Amino acid sequence: MTLLSGCTPAPAASPARTATVAPTPTPSASATIDPTGNASENKPYFDEVNKKLIAQGGTLDGRAFIDNLVAAGYAKSAMEVTPDKTSVGLDADNIEFSVRFGTTCLIGEYGNIGYASTAQRVFSTGRCLAGKTRAIDW
Repeated sequence: MTLLSGCTPAPAASPARTATVAPTPTPSASATIDPTGNASENKPYFDEVNKKLIAQGGTLDGRAFIDNLVAAGYAKSAMEVTPDKTSVGLDADNIEFSVRFGTTCLIGEYGNIGYASTAQRVFSTGRCLAGKTRAIDW
C-alpha cells in the first residue's frame, strides 16, 4: 500500500493592520474664542487653554478648569462640570467640563486618561454633559 501524503498550502497571512492616527491640529498663535462660531471652530483655543493649565500642574479639579476657561474668555453661564468626588467621597477618576456654543458643545475630560476633548451637538435635553453635573456657583 502506498501512502500519499499531501500538504495543503497554508492560508496566506493577512497583512497586519495598523492604526491610522490623525494628527492633532496645532492651534495658531492667534487662536481665540469666536463667540459666533461653533464648537469645532473653537476647539483649538479650548485645547490650548486646557493643556496650558495641565502643564502648570497644581490642583486640577473641576473648579480649576472652569476658572481657567473663564479667565480665557469663555462664558461661565455656558459651562457644565461633573463632580470632583464620587458618591462615596473618593476623588473622581476623571472630570468632564463643557462650554456650549449654540447647538454645539466643547467637551473636555481630564484625569487618569490624561486629557481628551471633542466637539459634539447639544443633547436633546439642552445640555452638553450626560449624567450628574454640579452647580457652578462660585
